Amino acid sequence: MGILNCTPDSFSDGGHHFEPQKAVRRGSEMLGEGAAIVDIGGESTRPGASPVNATEELRRVIPVISALREAAPDAVISVDTSKTNVAVQAIEAGADIVNDVTAASEPGMIELVAEHGAAIVLMHMRGEPRTMQSDLTYRHVVAEVHGHLVDRAAAAVAAGIPRRRVWLDPGIGFGKNDDGNLALLAALPDLAAHGHPIVVGPSNKSFIGRLTGAPVEDRLPGTLGASIAVLGVDRAVVRVHDPAAAWQFFEIAGRIHEVSV
Repeated sequence: MGILNCTPDSFSDGGHHFEPQKAVRRGSEMLGEGAAIVDIGGESTRPGASPVNATEELRRVIPVISALREAAPDAVISVDTSKTNVAVQAIEAGADIVNDVTAASEPGMIELVAEHGAAIVLMHMRGEPRTMQSDLTYRHVVAEVHGHLVDRAAAAVAAGIPRRRVWLDPGIGFGKNDDGNLALLAALPDLAAHGHPIVVGPSNKSFIGRLTGAPVEDRLPGTLGASIAVLGVDRAVVRVHDPAAAWQFFEIAGRIHEVSV
């Protein structure tokens, strides 16, 4: 899953693809680099980020989704939003998946996705981007995160979304400390055992910088190292800024894993 942030303030690539033409060009490049999905977002969810109103978020993402759909009719497009009115217009513009960092906490989101036959990514986040790093204490981080996601997935299935279209994301870097992030990565097989596809997003995250000292622009090796966690996990997607490097990494690492099992 290639990350396409149409924002001025995302932590890793803010401002790089803020203009629609640049964003569409980069989305097309990602597909050529091996991305199976392009995830388009118009609101930064970095720690401490301020919220963006729906009008501005729509202005940022709808032209990009529409143009990318026209340029790549067979592409799988995801919209990174937690707002129902953004989600519905994004689906109508061509999005196949709603990637919701709040696990569909806004009333009506699950029902909207079910009605339109889309898929949904349910991610765990404690609080909201402005506050999520203020409380990183869990009694049992894996059990608590997995339990929350399984409960939200059950609600989505009950609303009519097929299980195969309900994806779970443990929310690496969203209200967890470094040990919690590592524990959740190690526990991806346990999360997948609940029968849903998995999404994981370690790309360029701050925990890589804290563990290695690497600045955000030099965290690709750490991103690929964290991505090892998905090897052997069925129906797992890694959300990355650099699809070309990730594709090459998994092409080799996956073949080695197949030989070794």
